[in-house]
Amino acid sequence: MKQFWSFIRKEFLHVFRDRKTLIILFGMPVVQILIFGFALTNEIKNSRIMVLDAAHDIQSSRLISKIQASRYFQVTQIVHNEAEIQEGFRGGNVNIAIVFPLNFGHDLESGERPQLQVLADASDPNLATALTNYVSNITADYQREIQKINTPIPTIVPEIKMMYNPQLKGAPNFVPGVMALVLLLVCVMMTAVSIVREKETGTMEILLVSPFKPILVILSKTIPYLFVSLINVGSILLLSVLVLDLPIHGSLLLLLLESTLFIITCLILGIFISVKTQTMQAAMLISLMGMLLPTMLFSGFMFPIENMPKPLQIISNIIPSKWFYIIVKSIMIKGLGWEAIWKETLYLLGIAVFFFALGMKNFKIRLA
Repeated sequence: MKQFWSFIRKEFLHVFRDRKTLIILFGMPVVQILIFGFALTNEIKNSRIMVLDAAHDIQSSRLISKIQASRYFQVTQIVHNEAEIQEGFRGGNVNIAIVFPLNFGHDLESGERPQLQVLADASDPNLATALTNYVSNITADYQREIQKINTPIPTIVPEIKMMYNPQLKGAPNFVPGVMALVLLLVCVMMTAVSIVREKETGTMEILLVSPFKPILVILSKTIPYLFVSLINVGSILLLSVLVLDLPIHGSLLLLLLESTLFIITCLILGIFISVKTQTMQAAMLISLMGMLLPTMLFSGFMFPIENMPKPLQIISNIIPSKWFYIIVKSIMIKGLGWEAIWKETLYLLGIAVFFFALGMKNFKIRLA
């Protein structure tokens, strides 16, 4: 029994002497509960809304103020024509738009049934449905406030139009998200173990004494996975068009070029992890935990980024899948071109260049 307690004591000492283990044991639960607590919520807040007020009367102004005062919406723009609304949707600047007709207040006060047009970006059908329901509830609540005794007020009828996805299919939302998730995991995980495998099997010494330069060693590790990932892109797009009935509205060539850039970025991330780790187990753990959770939480695929606190929104900017998800939706679902995605492309390119330079700097030509 004395030996048994000695072994227990020894294991405790091993655990508490290893700072990395302590961080995993005590730090990871704290970080995860904070991130999940702020990010995982079904309530949608601070959604960007655009308003076209052709009435300019008291009733429309009061309803706009009520929408602005709710925690669900943030009025980002007051526009003057429908062309500006279309431009806002194409640029991804708004999630929903409201159009007040010319005689909105007059129709409401004179007993006629006023119309209120609500346009939502239905490339994310769940988000669009929730936002239109919020607008309908706020409108109904406003109507109850102005209701007078024995003076019935006609019902305000929101005319809802779903942009880009009128049937509210789920495919326009999850296909871009699945593309980002699959490509990120496959590219990062496969390349993350490539150099580490050479270290563990002892063949890295042969590579290092060969006339190959470090950059050629890295390229030789990434090119096969580049072609495999491009095949994955092709299969996903074929299934989307043929099985899910989701046509590609934009340029196929532009979509393939942007996918190639995202794949290269993910391959570089995998190589960086491979260079910094010493065992295949560590490389696999980092690539899975370090890429899977951020992609699910911070890409906008499953949870709206606008709901999150500002620090988490800032963190989401360094997640490559966020920008690729926006790019695929813009090209494939909305049919937009280069002018709508050049900023996201520059973000992806910047992440790739940064981690490539960091990986080359940390690539050791000597094992000892």
